[in-house]
Amino acid sequence: MKNLPRAVLPTDEPMILASGSPRRAELLTAAGYEFTVQVASDEAECGMCSRETAPEMVARYAYRKAAEIVMKSDQGLIVAADTVASCMGQILGKPRDVAHAESILRLLSGRKHDVYTGICVWSVKQSKCVVEAVRTELVMETLSEEMLAEHLDSMRWEGKAGAFGFQDGNDWLRIINGGSESNVVGLPMERLAELLENFDSLAENVITGVSGPPGAI
Repeated sequence: MKNLPRAVLPTDEPMILASGSPRRAELLTAAGYEFTVQVASDEAECGMCSRETAPEMVARYAYRKAAEIVMKSDQGLIVAADTVASCMGQILGKPRDVAHAESILRLLSGRKHDVYTGICVWSVKQSKCVVEAVRTELVMETLSEEMLAEHLDSMRWEGKAGAFGFQDGNDWLRIINGGSESNVVGLPMERLAELLENFDSLAENVITGVSGPPGAI
């Protein structure tokens, strides 16, 4: 992606991306950020609270990923994210296998759906963080059996929420209502820049080790 916004960091701490996603790293690199990568464990994405909505879940997961890295760091501006799709009341994460990918795509086929990315920015030095969830609305054309089989055979669904990657250029998938492309890829760069620019006024004090973000504690 081109012309991604870049903000001046709110502290002199080095940026740390708390994600092993190559797509998130590519977005940060394309925007011109310098950062290192520390990957949070799978446990950060475990468990779904009763009646938890998709935006609530991704915000909590992003917070937990950041918190895990904070516990290991003396300093750093931690950026963490988590992404899911949502359709007809179902939260759709990464497919477990090809059969699961097929069931997700059959649900999305011909329907509008949402992609939510939770994003957490956390200053270790200041013990402050801000957590938000960003929504983008999409529509998927009705997939023929041939289109479905081609996508499943390509393995491009692997490791991607909703069993698709917007960056793969699928012409049967489009964003509507002016939503963020980078949000669908996995990191809402426009909102990240705003959070960094306004970190001092938006961030809240946080106690390391708690299970949920400020406001949910």
